[in-house]
Order: sequence, then structure tokens, then C-alpha cells
Amino acid sequence: MTAPRVSVLVTCYNHIKYLPACLESLSAQSFDSWEAVVIDDGSTDGTRDWLRTAGQGEPWRLVFNERNLGTYGSLNVGLELAQGEFVAVFNDDDLWAPTKLERQVAFMDSHPEVGLVHTDGGFIDGDGRPVQGSPLGFEFPRTETGDVVLALMRANKIIASAALFRASCVAEVGKFNENYFGSGDWEMWLRIAERWQVGFVDEPLTYYRVHGENASHKLDRIWQDDQRLREWIAKRAETYPGRFPEPDLKAAVSHNWACLGTVRTLNGDPARGREAYVRSWQADRSRFKSLLRWAATFLPGSVFRRTL
Repeated sequence: MTAPRVSVLVTCYNHIKYLPACLESLSAQSFDSWEAVVIDDGSTDGTRDWLRTAGQGEPWRLVFNERNLGTYGSLNVGLELAQGEFVAVFNDDDLWAPTKLERQVAFMDSHPEVGLVHTDGGFIDGDGRPVQGSPLGFEFPRTETGDVVLALMRANKIIASAALFRASCVAEVGKFNENYFGSGDWEMWLRIAERWQVGFVDEPLTYYRVHGENASHKLDRIWQDDQRLREWIAKRAETYPGRFPEPDLKAAVSHNWACLGTVRTLNGDPARGREAYVRSWQADRSRFKSLLRWAATFLPGSVFRRTL
């Protein structure tokens, strides 16, 4: 039997309200050479019983974690089982347009230099209705096709459910880092982008659902993640000179140090936050905002947050 070209890793955790629609949008794909590895991470809302019943006769491989591993532990379980040439991540509360996989596989087939391709998309609410603007504080992430390392130094420009990458990339850069709560995909995308081009399909093919249980609402854990990731990026950036025009690299490095100053301060360490803001200004002497943020770290934490 021929292996499927795409392994879709569906991560599930207490989203029974949204999971049926997610899997319906997977079944509706115009591209049919795919397998689904559906990993439930210890749901307590009936997800497991529903999967056992609904999965009968479906091309799903069901995995029930014995203990809660978190998003990236679950994805790594899926990677161990994936048989496809390509891997797509699909969070259980998101949706795909019918041609999503078709467009991405066609792009990868025509661009062998690309290790990962993502799509444009939009936000939807708990009932599946479009949400305009920036409901989570950012627009739906987009990049150009090419070397996107500097863009990824600034922010996560790739929604997890919008990404499809070559399985061979994992053999070179490693699996997802399970020490992260919500930023492990960002770190993985950056590791891939360091070695391969990143592609972008400029069509709205992925829909990120915004609701009260999104991981991005858990600010304390996100700030801890951000600090860990920003410190890692600062070390990685030391290997980038010569790869990018110096002004562009300095601006990205300065931005990263400034973000690190902010999250260190938010995490209760204003002294090290000030160190990072100084490093930001030293990297780009035109970034006076970093000096203002340095001064703001002497204010009470609640006041500092209002200056952001």
C-alpha cells in the first residue's frame, strides 16, 4: 500500500464543541492522499468517546495519551507515527478551506528549496463566523516566500494550523521542543527557516478560531515562553552576520532584545529587563523607544504594563 503524501497531526484537548467541524473540514479536502493522526491529550469533556465512535470507518489513527503531554509532546507523538512525505499541523478548534492541502502540496512540488509552506487565512469566532481586525492583538500572520528568518525573529509569522512542512526537515532540525507551553511551533519554524526557504500561499485557506479557551489568553505562561524563546533567538542571532544586510540584522536584533526586556520585566525581573533594553539600544542607536522602556522599568509593574 502506497504511503499517504501528507500526515495531518490533529491535536485534541477538551474542544469537543469544535472538533467535529475541524475533522469535517479535513474530510472535505480536495487533495486525498493524506492520513490523520488524531492525538487526544487527556480530554475530560467526552472527546475520547466521540472519537472512538465517529472514527469508525474513517482514515484516522487515534492516539490517546495516558497523561497530558501538552501541545508539543502530542505533536511529537504524532511525528513518530507519521508516514507522509509532508506533515501538516491541525489544531482541533481550527478549520481548513477545501483546497488547503491541494494548494500547499502543489507549491512544495514546484519549490524543492522550500522546507515549509503556510497559507493566508482569517479569524473566526466560536460559532464559525468571521472576526475582523486583530482579535488577539495581531493580524493573521503572513510572510513573503523566501528567507524569513528576520521576520521570525520579530514575531511568529506562521499560524500552526496553516503550516505544512517536509518530514525530512524534522530529521535535520529535530522535533518540537516540549519545554514550551505555546511557542514551540514558533521555535520550530525558525529552526526550519534557518536551513530552508519558507513558502506562502496567498489564499485564505486556514481559519483560526478565537474563543475564551485559546492558549494565547494565558498571559503568564505565554510571557514565560516568550522570555525563553527570546533568549534563544538572541543566541541564534550571533550566527547570522553575513547572511543578511547589516542594517536589517541590527534592526531585528534590536527588536528582539527590546521584546526580551519587556517580558523579563513582565516576569518580575526588571533589572535583567533593563540589561536587555540597553542591549537593544546598543544594537540600534536610533531605537530611542528602548531607552524609554528602560526608564519605565523603574515604575511599579502595573504601571509598566500600561505603558506597553
